[in-house]
Amino acid sequence: MRGAAGDGILTVMNDIATLDRRQGPHGEVVLRQRGAHYEIIANGCFLMDTSDGRSERLLVDAAYATLSPGTTRPSLLIGGLGVGFSLVHAAQDPRWGQIAVVEREQAIIDWHGTGPLGAISGPALSDSRTRIIQADLVDYVRTAQETYDALCLDIDNGPEWTVTEGNGGLYSPAGLAHCARRLRPGGVLAVWSAQPSPAFEQALRNAGFTGVHTEEIRVARGVPDVVHLGVRPA
Repeated sequence: MRGAAGDGILTVMNDIATLDRRQGPHGEVVLRQRGAHYEIIANGCFLMDTSDGRSERLLVDAAYATLSPGTTRPSLLIGGLGVGFSLVHAAQDPRWGQIAVVEREQAIIDWHGTGPLGAISGPALSDSRTRIIQADLVDYVRTAQETYDALCLDIDNGPEWTVTEGNGGLYSPAGLAHCARRLRPGGVLAVWSAQPSPAFEQALRNAGFTGVHTEEIRVARGVPDVVHLGVRPA
């Protein structure tokens, strides 16, 4: 029996259904359903699921709140489509202008376009402000010409816990310099992480970002999820 997203075979084990499994250019990506929720696994590493979404919403809200008060209809670049929570939250806020999402995995784009995740992201994908860019974010920030008022990154479990080795370059001095060039003066870089990273805060300062700070999302157990923020000087 084919999975809902098309290429993978639907398998069920211990109340966990594997809906799709694909080999992409950066390894294996899997869409699973656990009860009423969906989860994405990349190269055997749990990436995200649809059980909460607080941290994805905070990522977008914290970026907006850090912008200069006079910024109107700011443009937003989201790194990683994931389960769609960041995009959906941004599209529900009329204060945002253009919203671009960079996603490298065709499978994830398909899961939203024709698969079960479309139930979450459908209206946001249909929003005239939304544009999906299929590209590797590391390459995109290095080579693109477009600039944005805010850049929200949620492609890894954090700067020190990347899904693939190549992503590490995004958080290096060169990678942060590329991120800064994708931002307009006064633009905000917001980076989601599964744990606080004082070292990454210092890396942001070393890269020239100002107003560097971290916002926490409390969890029931363990260290809090966080959003690291910095501003490109005007």
